[in-house]
Amino acid sequence: MSRTIVVLEGDQTGQELLEDALRVIQPNVIRFDIDFLRYDLSLETRRATNNQIVFDAGRAIRAHRLGLKAATITPGQKGDVGSPNKILREAIDAEVILRTGRRIPGVRPIAGVYAPISVVRMARDDAYGADERREGEPGSLDEFAFRTEKISRRVCRHVAEFAFQHAQAKGAKVFGGPKFTVSPVYEGMFKEELDAAAQRYPQVRYDPQLIDATFALLLSTTGDALVIPTLNRDGDLLSDMVLQMFGSIAGAESMVISVDQNGEPDCVMAEAPHGTAPALEGRNVANPMAMILAAAGLLGHMKEREAKQASRAIYESTLEAIYEGFRTADLGGSAHTDEFTDEVIRRVNSKLEVWSALA
Repeated sequence: MSRTIVVLEGDQTGQELLEDALRVIQPNVIRFDIDFLRYDLSLETRRATNNQIVFDAGRAIRAHRLGLKAATITPGQKGDVGSPNKILREAIDAEVILRTGRRIPGVRPIAGVYAPISVVRMARDDAYGADERREGEPGSLDEFAFRTEKISRRVCRHVAEFAFQHAQAKGAKVFGGPKFTVSPVYEGMFKEELDAAAQRYPQVRYDPQLIDATFALLLSTTGDALVIPTLNRDGDLLSDMVLQMFGSIAGAESMVISVDQNGEPDCVMAEAPHGTAPALEGRNVANPMAMILAAAGLLGHMKEREAKQASRAIYESTLEAIYEGFRTADLGGSAHTDEFTDEVIRRVNSKLEVWSALA
């Protein structure tokens, strides 16, 4: 049986790391047939098609329900094509972005953090895509900038539901929340949904905190596994910090998820949480770990037993390789990108062969 993954090509180091991740999930490595449907989301092609390629890719992910995306360039010029992320997230009807910081074996974390921390972030609206305008004489001290943001009850509820389901599955505590004291109408709606979800999941520990207190308290947490539900902008900032606390922002995958009415994922786009790292392009030194784990996470969302088995093999192989000293420069090692990927592939082959023998 074959499954299709929609592959979204990117820019600079993002594209290089995508190709390494694809080497790991080739059918001859994971012993499971996958078809790759590729779309070129490089800046050049997005400009040439006026983002039509992004809309086409989004529809393909929605149809096949699985996507693997490379990092892409977001041009800073007004009127340019911008980031493809907003288009893709709306196309697949995504509500949730899940990023989990976890211990990287053999790598010393910051602030003694030990247990996993998952940031469950809104995937749309809030500060991103808000209406903006300025009034007054440009450049004068009487010039004002305005931004009109929105969030929906639907996305608030889906994020809250997913956060408590994820915490229940992982034995974690739901921790943190919005700054509802300052924004009782806007951020208060999200707090209402979190409180309601806490009532539906009484077995899940719930420790609501304002977002500023959440940032501060994370620097002293060590024991409990945490799930932190956030607004879109808050989660963007918080997840970068959380992943870096465990050693590197390149140390974990990012999952963009659309959920059904029961809160279960029905469409997933996996990616690395980092950018295109232009300074590392062509040098074969970037850390492919996040992209490899993104591919592993995607396999874990497939229904087939062979795909889930391959997902576990990739996760274990990646972390074991690091534990045994195969590390790129950002983790204090000297391994090149292709060398690290080769080692992961070797270990995946070994695991699947042994598991097959034991079966």
